[in-house]
Amino acid sequence: MTDDRDPPPTTDVQARGRSRRDPLGLISGGEGILTGTVVCAAVIAYGAGHVQSTAELCVAIFGTVLIYWLAHLHARTLGSSVAHGHHPLVALRSAVRETWPIAGASVLPILVLLVAEIAGASLRTAAWVALIATIALLTGYSYLAGARSGLGTWGRAASAAVGAGIGILVALLKVALH
Repeated sequence: MTDDRDPPPTTDVQARGRSRRDPLGLISGGEGILTGTVVCAAVIAYGAGHVQSTAELCVAIFGTVLIYWLAHLHARTLGSSVAHGHHPLVALRSAVRETWPIAGASVLPILVLLVAEIAGASLRTAAWVALIATIALLTGYSYLAGARSGLGTWGRAASAAVGAGIGILVALLKVALH
């Protein structure tokens, strides 16, 4: 039995077109984009007080998200192979497509950090700007997820509020750590 809200199956042409428009999965990434953005926010919250430069913080964000993505990729590949009997290479290709947005999520927070630095912000200020940007991203991504799942206005607002709340929890962690 399928849910009436299930989208029709996409063709390879549609999937390729979407990939070209959204190569990092920043719009269509679903779970991965939210997870990757939260990981970025957590690294910013912790790392800003322990690194000496914006460049070091960018490397910390990228490195942490990359390692997290690789672990998720490995787990998804093994899980698909074991649970569904897929050949590991088939499972890996599928897992890369499904999990790529986790890695793609690091792009915008890193760009925000770099733009803030170019604008003359200190590391502390740039980190706060990037953390606030991640909260905005989590809010926006959560709202879009609510809209795509067919939620009405209140449901979309609730979804956005949950995304914002997760980001605010990370900001509170930053305040507690520093």
